[in-house]
Amino acid sequence: MGVLDKIEGKLVVSCQALEDEPLHGADIMAKMARAAKIGGAAGIRANGPEDIRAIQEEVELPLIGIEKNMDYDAEVYITPTMREVTRVVRAGADIVAVDATKCSRPSGQSLREFIDEIKSSFDIPVMGDISVLKEGIQAEQAGFDLVGTTLSGYTEDSPDKAGPDFELLEELLNELSIPVLMEGRVSCPEQVGRAVNMGAHAVVVGSAITRPRKITARFVEGLKK
Repeated sequence: MGVLDKIEGKLVVSCQALEDEPLHGADIMAKMARAAKIGGAAGIRANGPEDIRAIQEEVELPLIGIEKNMDYDAEVYITPTMREVTRVVRAGADIVAVDATKCSRPSGQSLREFIDEIKSSFDIPVMGDISVLKEGIQAEQAGFDLVGTTLSGYTEDSPDKAGPDFELLEELLNELSIPVLMEGRVSCPEQVGRAVNMGAHAVVVGSAITRPRKITARFVEGLKK
C-alpha cells in the first residue's frame, strides 16, 4: 500500500508549534503526534527536520514534511528552495509539501523548474500548497502528485474566509485528476466529514487539535458573546 493510500479518506493532524509558543520543541511535537495516532489520525504534517525526525521515531504514520523559512527575500516560505526540500526528505518525510502559489520564489525558479529539480533528485510524492483553482491546475500540469487548499486566504488572490474553503475544494475536485487534500481553518468534526464526502482525499487539521493557545482563546472569545 502506497503512502497516499494510507491516508485516503482519513485525518492527518498537523503537529506544529511556533517558536513563541509553549509547546515548541521536537520532543513535545513527537508526543503530540503520538496522541494524534492514539486518537485515530492516519497521518501527520510536521515542520522542520528536528520535529520530523522526532515524530518518525515516536509513531509509524505517513508524514507530510515541510520546512518554513522566512529568512529569504521572497513571499514563499513553505519549503521554498531545494535546501529545505533536501533537509525535509533526509529527515524522513514520506511526502514533501511546498508552496505552489504564484508568489515569488527565493531561487527565482518557475514552479515547473522547481518541481522538476525535486523529482530529479528524490523519489518522493510532492504536495503543492495552493490558494486558488488556477494554481491547482498549474501544479498538476507541472507534475505535483497531490495538492492541498492550505494557502486559501493567505494570498492576494484568495480572500480570507471564516472557515474552510469548500468552494475551492469543489473546484479542484472537478478540475483535477490528482488527489486533493482539504486543509486550512478546519475546526470541527462535521467539516472533516463534509470534506471527505465531497471527495477530498484526506483532511489536514492543525490548530483545532494541536494549538492549545488558540483553542483556549476561542473559548474565551465565546465568553464575550
